Amino acid sequence: MFVTSAKPLSWAAVLAIPFLLVSCGKDDEDSPLPPSNAPQMVFTFAFNPDQERLDNLGNPSSIPAGHAAQSPDFNGVSAHYIELAPTAFTALGSGVVLYNGAQTSAGGAAAIDFDQATIVDEGQVFKRINLSSVPAGTYQYIRVSLSYQNYNINYLASGLELSGTLASFVGFNTYIDNYTIGTQSVDVDDDKLQGYWGFESWVLGNPYVYTGQTPPGSTTVPNPISATSPIPPGSCVVTAQFDEPLVVTGNETEDIQIVLSLSTNNSFEWIDTNPDGKFEPGAEDVVDMGLRGLIPIIY
Repeated sequence: MFVTSAKPLSWAAVLAIPFLLVSCGKDDEDSPLPPSNAPQMVFTFAFNPDQERLDNLGNPSSIPAGHAAQSPDFNGVSAHYIELAPTAFTALGSGVVLYNGAQTSAGGAAAIDFDQATIVDEGQVFKRINLSSVPAGTYQYIRVSLSYQNYNINYLASGLELSGTLASFVGFNTYIDNYTIGTQSVDVDDDKLQGYWGFESWVLGNPYVYTGQTPPGSTTVPNPISATSPIPPGSCVVTAQFDEPLVVTGNETEDIQIVLSLSTNNSFEWIDTNPDGKFEPGAEDVVDMGLRGLIPIIY
């Protein structure tokens, strides 16, 4: 069943859709396991530092003056929402919602429940959706709300060029009990808005942990159809067009494999206070951790 709407929905309303209309497209974790030969739609991620770097409107983007950036080495990623959209005029939440992750109000507001997030590395299966639950149709776009990233970055400290691990929360709001960056655990027990991060480094055998928050609205979320199908501020719903429309006939006998290729091209960005192009944690402010584009590849 398609969900239709005459106008774009609020982010809170979008989050509620899968719970109200479960026939729209179920995550197979909420339904019986399919027979071994039942076809599925299978989602995996890829991280590409050479993929084009885009801005919020889906246009090529350069690094602003006074800023610096680097392409991180990814360890894992998680998403909170997957939707197929038939056209560029399909409002967010009005397409086929395939997946919406667990939420909680333990921190006082609706938030992604990080404890229940699925975190995967490149090539690992993120979600399997029974094709029998996906309505037959032609879909030109896919929307994926990224929620968490974990990656390694290079940095400068005490004149030494080192590497460390960063945990990045880019979902609209995330309730975090605690999380592990690399080896170090951080207790939070609260909600964190988009742009919260924790960084772990080791110097002379000793661990150091820094945490921070990027400015509101600074996380890049590419949406090339923002003029006809906008997304709410503060969300991380990245929108992309299929190279060739995705066609679901309802008569599939094989899996549809979709690789969600994310642009990590200079996706970690900071204000380069000491203009040397090297990140100095504790001395320079992180301003953007948004993925810089999405290319969905069908196999």
